[in-house]
Amino acid sequence: MSTSQRPLTVQGDRTILAEVHAEGYTEARDVLPLFAELEKSPEHVHTYRLTPLSIWNAAAAGLTAERILKFLDEQSRYPVPPNVRREIEENIRRFGLLRLERDDGKLLLRSSEDGLLERIAKTSDLKQYFEKPEKKPTELIVLEELRGEVKQALIRIGYPVEDLAGYTAGAEMRFDFRSEMLGNGAPFALRPYQLEAGEIFYAGGTERGGSGVVVLPCGAGKTIVGMACLHQLQTQCLILTTNTIAVRQWRNELLDKTDLRPEDVGEYTGDSKTIAPVTISTYQMITYRRRKTGEFTHFALFGARDWGLVIYDEVHLLPAPVFRVTAEIQARRRLGLTATLVREDGREDEVFSLIGPKKYDVPWKILERQGWIADAHCVEVRLPLEQGLGFDYMSAGSRDRFRIASENPEKLDVVRRLVASHAGDRVLIIGQYLDQLEALAEDLGAPVITGRTPNKEREVLYKQFREGDLNLLIVSKVGNFAVDLPDANVAIQVSGTFGSRQEEAQRLGRILRPKSDKRPAVFYSVVTRDSREEHFANNRQLFLTEQGYTYEIKDVTEI
Repeated sequence: MSTSQRPLTVQGDRTILAEVHAEGYTEARDVLPLFAELEKSPEHVHTYRLTPLSIWNAAAAGLTAERILKFLDEQSRYPVPPNVRREIEENIRRFGLLRLERDDGKLLLRSSEDGLLERIAKTSDLKQYFEKPEKKPTELIVLEELRGEVKQALIRIGYPVEDLAGYTAGAEMRFDFRSEMLGNGAPFALRPYQLEAGEIFYAGGTERGGSGVVVLPCGAGKTIVGMACLHQLQTQCLILTTNTIAVRQWRNELLDKTDLRPEDVGEYTGDSKTIAPVTISTYQMITYRRRKTGEFTHFALFGARDWGLVIYDEVHLLPAPVFRVTAEIQARRRLGLTATLVREDGREDEVFSLIGPKKYDVPWKILERQGWIADAHCVEVRLPLEQGLGFDYMSAGSRDRFRIASENPEKLDVVRRLVASHAGDRVLIIGQYLDQLEALAEDLGAPVITGRTPNKEREVLYKQFREGDLNLLIVSKVGNFAVDLPDANVAIQVSGTFGSRQEEAQRLGRILRPKSDKRPAVFYSVVTRDSREEHFANNRQLFLTEQGYTYEIKDVTEI
């Protein structure tokens, strides 16, 4: 294609503009997220940004500066600005410039750049991490208990550390995958990308593997990837996830697809505190304390057994207190699983330094084309605010404006019409506010699951939905995470949490499991026009665009 037809424009401020309607955009869209972050995604031109962290993650996943620049040179209408070329080359160079290695039992920080260690040793904020060095050190001795903290400190000044110091093997636990699932007798085998992710994480058992993040969409089987990594290691394992339902699903998957016995897999929750060779707990459990300034009661779980692997499910939701203990257990292998590296608290660098860099990533649309996840269509339906609420909205503060717009009573009729148009489909209605959800439940005659719903009742309703006895289910934000409803093919989002990309990933993921009858999935967001809610809906749209989904905006009159 001629330069004028190319889809990208690389600018000196490190942004990359991608023209949606240009030839080659679809191919460029699949490559850009490997080394750049999506910032804005209006209808015609999307904006990506190059950051040091996005480039370090690319380097960790094996991308070179040459490959990135070759792609940009081939896809950009104008020459790549010299300062951008230099920054890509410099940030790629910086990954691996500092290495943590082990020699003769000592933990050593080494560098291939003359003088760098000397400058680090003289920096007042960094001295505390090392034994007193020589005047011109060729290596710095790192205090063992500060292995995590020194990596955090160095990434903050622009130097990511490649951790090659190795890991404790952990207590052995031998198991194998079944060739047929226990539950229904159907054949079972790892999908090619699941097997590849496990092998890349393991890295042949060398120190180059054993810590990092696997990024896959909901519905692509991240749980199976975790099991594949554990199978490579054959070691005892601690798994942390988002809620008790997710704990049960992990346990069910392990027993269904491996030859582990029920006594080998323990739940450590409010209901049961069984510690076994594989122990599954929740972030809420781990961060529980009796009073605000007290000790975390269950942190001892990290040392309860000789874990060879700690798996952090939905690692983008890892609570801040767990970063502390994660910094202390750097000698154990660590695997993060997520659909998005974006954290709403901006602590992506903490995940990079303490859990590990991105090890494996497959764009959603590629898995969709291969048939591993369902084809999905995203529609935002915009409607006016109910007339009588105009004054209340204008006189409210920003947080209350968001809630007024989110609970707009006019949404009830829109949802009613959408549900009627999908008779025969499996429909999930998802929202944030309980009064709104209960009003919908009463109007539609459908059950509703909230945080107050007992776990046993939730499991019964989920089972009825999975088995087709129930075609319409209303869930609060408890339905965002780790709920396995493979036949849901329509989701209607009536309210959300301030434009969270994490939340959008999870909610779309509820309907992405491939359907037995090949039906496409439809994801609706019902949004009040010209409101705070519409502003945040624009932010959420970023995630869907980032994953390659078309995002259609319709007026309520078109429904």
